This record gives sequence, structure tokens and C-alpha cells, in this order.
Amino acid sequence: MGKTSSYPDYSQGSLVINGKELASVTEDDNKITSSYNMSDYDKKTYNKIQKSLNKAVKNLYNFSSNKKLWNQQLNAYKKQGIKEIDSIYTPMETSLKNDIANRFGNLDNSVFLDKLSKITDNKAQAVSSLSDSLLMKRDQLYANELQNRMNYISLLSGLSTNYDNRALAYLNIAKSNAESGNNYNTKTYQQNSGGSFLSNALTGLGAATTAINPAIGYGVTAAGQLSSLFI
Repeated sequence: MGKTSSYPDYSQGSLVINGKELASVTEDDNKITSSYNMSDYDKKTYNKIQKSLNKAVKNLYNFSSNKKLWNQQLNAYKKQGIKEIDSIYTPMETSLKNDIANRFGNLDNSVFLDKLSKITDNKAQAVSSLSDSLLMKRDQLYANELQNRMNYISLLSGLSTNYDNRALAYLNIAKSNAESGNNYNTKTYQQNSGGSFLSNALTGLGAATTAINPAIGYGVTAAGQLSSLFI
């Protein structure tokens, strides 16, 4: 039989930039742990983003704080609208009434009364249109505020995703380093064990036996010949 050597321990991996370990993959009691090491500044920023994001999502449809301001805007819009309507139709009504009084001494004239009625109807229609406009203005205020909130949530979500993606990228590099170390250890172990690790194992077993090493994920089944290998 060839010489044997003890199987190497799990090769841990890490990512170090400018002397600072940013990510690591370690093993303890057959448990593999991946860790991303945030700076204090990143932790503070990330936590603030998460807190703001949770609050924004929770209050997305809560407009109680906006109603007072919206009512003030709508009332100002209404007053301005009524003022403009009065500035158009009131002089017309006054002028027509004075004209009727000057000509007939009273308002009891069907032709002029019809004209006055039309002016009054047009004024009422203008007021009705103003009411519809106020409803549209209210809906517009609601829609704009909702869109602004959704844009804010999208911004926060994007910032959070950037942090998550960077952490995953660093962790994948550390994981790749660990895998490279374990692959190197495996090849070195096979060489130091004398020739082929699989051949020595099969020679030693001689019967159907399954051996699994959780450190590198090998599963070897032998029954006089090699039947399967899992990596």
C-alpha cells in the first residue's frame, strides 16, 4: 500500500482590500459560515435606508398629514375660481338689470328676463365646472403625492439592493477562494497518499463500501471497481 497522510482541514476563504477583510468563509464544527464585514459608515447608512424604507412602505397610503394642506390649497383654488366667475358674470348681470330699469322702469320684461336668465344659467354652469375642477385638483394632488412616495420607495429599494449585491459579490469571491484552497488541499492529499487516492481507497476496502468526506463533498462507492464519484 502507498503512504498515507491525514486529510487536510477545511480551507477557509476571505477577501481583503487595502488590508481590511471585507468578507470571509469559515468552518466550525462542520458548519460553513459566510460573513460580510460592513464598515461602521456602511452599517449606519444601510440601517438608515432599511428604517426609512420600512416606514415609507408602511405609510404609503396614509395621507392624514396631507389633508390639511390639500384643503388649504383647494379652498384657495375655490376662492380664486369664484372671484374670477363673479368678475365675469356679476358686471353682466348688473349692466343688464340697469339697462332694463332705465328702459322700462322695472324688470318685468320677458326679453330682458330671458337674457338675464341665460347669464344666471351660465354663471351656475361655471360654478358647477369649478366644483368638478376642484375634484380633479384633489385627485391630482393625491396621485402626485402617491407617485412621489412610490419614487422614494424605489430609490431606497435600489440603494438597499446595491448594498446587498456588493455583499453577495464579495462573499462569492471569498467562497471561490475557499473552494480553490480546498481543491488544492485535495490534490496535495492525493499526491502525498501515494498515487491515486481512489486506487488506494479501493485497494484498502476490497468490498462494497461508501465513504463520504463532508469537508470536500466527496462520495466514493467501491465494489471491486469504481462505480460513482460525486463532487
